[in-house]
Amino acid sequence: MHENSQGPGPLPGDAEGGAWSGPEGARAFAAVEAATDWLLGYPFVFQELARRIGPGDLLIDYGCGPGTVADAAARRLGARVVGVDTSPQMLALARRTATAVAEYHLVEHGRVTGLPDGCADAVMCNHVLASVPTQEALIAVLTEVRRLLRPGAPFVLLTTDPHCTGVTYASTRIGEAGQSPGVGEEFTVRLRRTDGTWQAVPNHAWPVDLFPALLHRSGFRDVTQRRPTVAEALTVADPDLVHSRDWQAERARPPLVVTTAPAD
Repeated sequence: MHENSQGPGPLPGDAEGGAWSGPEGARAFAAVEAATDWLLGYPFVFQELARRIGPGDLLIDYGCGPGTVADAAARRLGARVVGVDTSPQMLALARRTATAVAEYHLVEHGRVTGLPDGCADAVMCNHVLASVPTQEALIAVLTEVRRLLRPGAPFVLLTTDPHCTGVTYASTRIGEAGQSPGVGEEFTVRLRRTDGTWQAVPNHAWPVDLFPALLHRSGFRDVTQRRPTVAEALTVADPDLVHSRDWQAERARPPLVVTTAPAD
C-alpha cells in the first residue's frame, strides 16, 4: 500500500524524504538510531558469522551505507571487512567514520568494482533488499553476492518482515495499521532518528518466506531462517541497550529475520 493510501498519517516529528542518495541522504541515514536493529538484528548477524569465519577472513558488507555495522563487525569478529555500496556519498562518509573497515568499493551497474570472483569468506547484507524494486533485481543482487563468495562460504541476510505493519517499535514503524502490502509493493517504513524525529523511507514489501526460493535460484543452498527474540537478545546484545527500555513491541511481535545460506 502506498504512502498516499488511507491511514493514520505521519507520526509526530516526521521528516521528509526517503532515498539515501546524495550528501543529504547519507547524513540522514547516519542519524538513524537503529535501536531495534542493535537488539534483534546485528548481534545475531555477527553471531551467525562468528560460527563460520575467523580472524583475518574477508567479510564483505554488501550495502554498507555509512559503515557503522561494518565497523562493528570488524571490531567484534576480527575479520578483514570490506564495505561496498552503490552510493559514493555513503562510501565517503564511511571512509571518514568507520576506521576499522579495511577498504571500500563502489557498486556500479550491479557489479562490485575491484573485487574478483570468489574472493570473500562471507558476505552480510543488512536492510538492503527492501529498496530493490523487482524480483529480477533481487536475483541480480543475490547473483552478484554469489559471485563474490568462494564455494561453501556463508551469506547472512538481515531483513524486516513487511507483515509487521502498524507496530511502532523502539526505532522503526513498518507501514500503517490495517495495511497489507502485496509482494514487492511499495509502502512506507519510518525510522527514528537520534533527535527523536522520524525519517520516512519508501520500501518494497518482500516477504521473508520468499528469500529461500530466490537464494536457491541464485546459487545458494541449505537456507535457514531465524527470527530473534528479546529473550535471546539478553545474552547476545549490548547489556546497556537491553536494559534501556522494556521493548514491549519487540517482545510481542519480533520484526527482524536473519537468513543464512552457504554458496553452492
